[in-house]
Amino acid sequence: MRTTLFRSRGPRAALLSVVALLAAFGCSPKKDEVNVNVDTTAVTTPPAAVPGDTSTTTTRAPVDRTPVTPATPPDHIEVQHVLIGVAGKVPGKSVTRTPAEAEALANEVLDRARRGEDFDQLVQKYTDDQWPGFYGLANTGVTPAQGEYPRGDMVKGFSDVAFSLSPGNVGMTQYDPQTSPFGYHIIMRTK
Repeated sequence: MRTTLFRSRGPRAALLSVVALLAAFGCSPKKDEVNVNVDTTAVTTPPAAVPGDTSTTTTRAPVDRTPVTPATPPDHIEVQHVLIGVAGKVPGKSVTRTPAEAEALANEVLDRARRGEDFDQLVQKYTDDQWPGFYGLANTGVTPAQGEYPRGDMVKGFSDVAFSLSPGNVGMTQYDPQTSPFGYHIIMRTK
């Protein structure tokens, strides 16, 4: 019996080489038959992104970042957020969006975030707040750690959504003059 080691590389060639070696040493199935099922589906790696090039898109596996409420209310959290402001509502910014335009953009950013786009890049591109948009928060009745804000010091809509998320989930506040007066907040809980 002649044993041939396959010179081509890849999973099929490697598997066939192993089967041939096993057959040479008497480990083959009866009647010297070898049935091999190999998945030959090509695995491709998407091309590396070129900074500033938006002509190609990377297909990603679906990611589910829809809100999941924590089992117990957390004492301390960290969030990152995108503020999609409404005209005249964000101090120090010249935002010109109508509430309808802000809502449409906020829903688009929310959808993209929940599908798994890089949240930091979404913040950098769209926020009407400061990038990187991280905030540490302490829940009501909990002493804030250094650098954290008490829950009650934040806009109610922002805090309510932030504390309703489990780590890795993304939620959104609706624009409301009373509870979210600056616009729409797309929030991802990071810790």
